[in-house]
Amino acid sequence: MKVKVEQLASQLSRLEQALPVYLITGDEPLLCGESADAIRRHLRGLGFSEREVMHVDSSFSWEQLLESANALSLFAERKIIEIRLGSQKLNKASSDLLQRYLENPAPDNTLLILCDRLDKGAKQSAWFKKIEQCGVLVEIWPVEAEQLGPWLAQRAAALGLQLNSEAQQLLADRIEGNLLAARQELEKLQLLYPDQQIGAEQVIEAVSDSSRFDIFALTDAALQGQVVRCRHILQVLRQEGNEATIVLWALTRDIRMLHAIQRGLASGQNYDQLCQRERIWGKRKLLVRNACRRINSGFLERLLGKAADIDLAIKGQREDDPWLLLDQLTLQLSGCTLPLMELPA
Repeated sequence: MKVKVEQLASQLSRLEQALPVYLITGDEPLLCGESADAIRRHLRGLGFSEREVMHVDSSFSWEQLLESANALSLFAERKIIEIRLGSQKLNKASSDLLQRYLENPAPDNTLLILCDRLDKGAKQSAWFKKIEQCGVLVEIWPVEAEQLGPWLAQRAAALGLQLNSEAQQLLADRIEGNLLAARQELEKLQLLYPDQQIGAEQVIEAVSDSSRFDIFALTDAALQGQVVRCRHILQVLRQEGNEATIVLWALTRDIRMLHAIQRGLASGQNYDQLCQRERIWGKRKLLVRNACRRINSGFLERLLGKAADIDLAIKGQREDDPWLLLDQLTLQLSGCTLPLMELPA
């Protein structure tokens, strides 16, 4: 059965006996870790006192699973076999073996499988459907920007904290994208200001800027036209020591992608097929469609020309500051009405 992460604890409490398999998939470390802890606590309460961890890599043999599951414990203890799959994919042989095991699982063992976010193909596989049928499946998604405020309020309330609206918004701005940092900062506020209502002033005094950004967050913000957020992300990337070359690569890649899609649409091609060709999936399809409507192909061609000039500045063949030029390029891609910068020859 599929279980939402926020409902996991209540669903587990209703289970009077262990299921043969539990799968946690996602790329949000805090929520994945907390979900795994909740399942381990639940299983310990059912008598699973032994735990064996298997790390799956290219040399891993899935026969080890059968050997471990069929091995008798010297102390007759029930055992959790924890399989850390990571980004590894199951081939047909390993998929068949896992399904065979789940057809007749060892009664005193249960599987806990942890893996990165699975793609559409994996979710349509026979092994995934088998787990959904006979076990617990927890899919974890990142907390989106618009969900972060309520998420923080819920977490704060669980710690006995009350955040006013200004404190909540400021905290969200400071830790955007980093839920591990959010938990740490809330725990710090709990220690510093117990049984108090937390305002913006307390957050400013106690909380550092822990934004977790990467180049893909920057390009997504630019495509969504989020000017202020673009500048903040770019500033954090620079402060964290990221190379200007990598940032330029990401921006240029998306500018070329938009240009290719616009050309395809102009020639009558199907948008979904264009997205498949350009490897655009999920929520990003709507983001890209909106950006294509907002930005015309001629403007994109001019941005590509300026990107080439920024490359020369990064290589020292121009005296301009590459980060200043990247800031201008990002703002223009996000829709800020600045004139295209003219670099000296």
